[in-house]
Amino acid sequence: MVKETKYYDLLEATPDASEADLKKAYRKRALRLHPDKGGDPELFKEVTHAYEVLSDPQKRSIYDTRGEAGLSEQGGMGGMDAHDLFSQLFGGGGGGFFGGGPSRPSGPRKGKDLVHRVHVTLEELYRGKTSRLALTRHVICAKCSGKGGKEGAVKTCPGCNGRGVRVLMRQMGPMIQQIQQACNECDGSGEIIKEKDRCKTCNGKKTVQERKMLDVHIDKGMKGGSTIVFNGESDQAPDTIPGDVVIVVEEKPHDRFTRKDTDLYHKLDIDLLSALGGGVFAIPHLDDRVLHVTVRPGEVIKPGHQKVIHGQGMPSQRHHEPGDLYVTFNVVFPETIDPAVVSHLEAALPPRTPLPAVPKGHVVDEVDLDELDARQRRKAERSRSEDAMDEDEEQPRVQCQNQ
Repeated sequence: MVKETKYYDLLEATPDASEADLKKAYRKRALRLHPDKGGDPELFKEVTHAYEVLSDPQKRSIYDTRGEAGLSEQGGMGGMDAHDLFSQLFGGGGGGFFGGGPSRPSGPRKGKDLVHRVHVTLEELYRGKTSRLALTRHVICAKCSGKGGKEGAVKTCPGCNGRGVRVLMRQMGPMIQQIQQACNECDGSGEIIKEKDRCKTCNGKKTVQERKMLDVHIDKGMKGGSTIVFNGESDQAPDTIPGDVVIVVEEKPHDRFTRKDTDLYHKLDIDLLSALGGGVFAIPHLDDRVLHVTVRPGEVIKPGHQKVIHGQGMPSQRHHEPGDLYVTFNVVFPETIDPAVVSHLEAALPPRTPLPAVPKGHVVDEVDLDELDARQRRKAERSRSEDAMDEDEEQPRVQCQNQ
């Protein structure tokens, strides 16, 4: 038994997985979550850190017995950059996501991307929209040009030789363990600067906060999960290429329409007279239009009947070509009807289904239909729920094959 399973869960692996199984699981998850493929950068880093720990037998043993707290006590929470580890395992340096070449491109490394989610309505996705996003980011200090102080003020930390970390040796029984910890002299920055020599604007941090407005254009036909990328608009840092601001579009649920790609689905209530004798009904659309649709006399609309209105769905994102609007009818029956008009219904509608002949020896017993009371309604609801569960249990199940 292991103390925690979080790292295994991140990799979608089991605690008894072999090293090969862990590597296979990491590759599958990392390829799906890699930022270059539109994945979540933070989750990508978490998954990569989990694999870095579990692929090291010593760290895995500590994690299995003592969890994350044990790793922290042993100084094992640090590690290489997520992109470095991914590239080292699977390639993908200067040649792009799947390219070959060195594990990391030469020159300044790219900073983190900033991911922001915007929630938009179906109406806004139908018509398109431009909104302004207020962004707070770090930019290079103009006063010191990102140096942190006057010329020559910044020195390499002698405690860690500029690495930002120290490696300590700790004996655990017969074994000697190397522990990596952030340098306490420079707080992991690898540099030190005297208080009097620090830039007064950024206090030696080399960057300052800046508020910037971005115009976010939601194009017609965009889908939930679509991304809008502002290249190089994330935080700045010395000797670093700024990351991107990635806007992820989240589609809000709609009360009248359901969307599937470029098609729209709508449930429409119509009265019994229109269902049997024709009429005109209205569908308020996602823009400023109201669609008037005619049911022709003599065309019978049954409950659950579905029809399509061509070209009234969502526009496609690239060419704005519209999909279709599918309408499912719900026929609303009247609560009561005047007995005096029944003869008119009998003249207009097909005749009633005749009663079957009573078998010889059977007795006819006349009974009345009554409305359900509250207790009976609850009982009927429970019965319907149980029937639905029985139908689900009868469905064939997919068997998982053991590896």
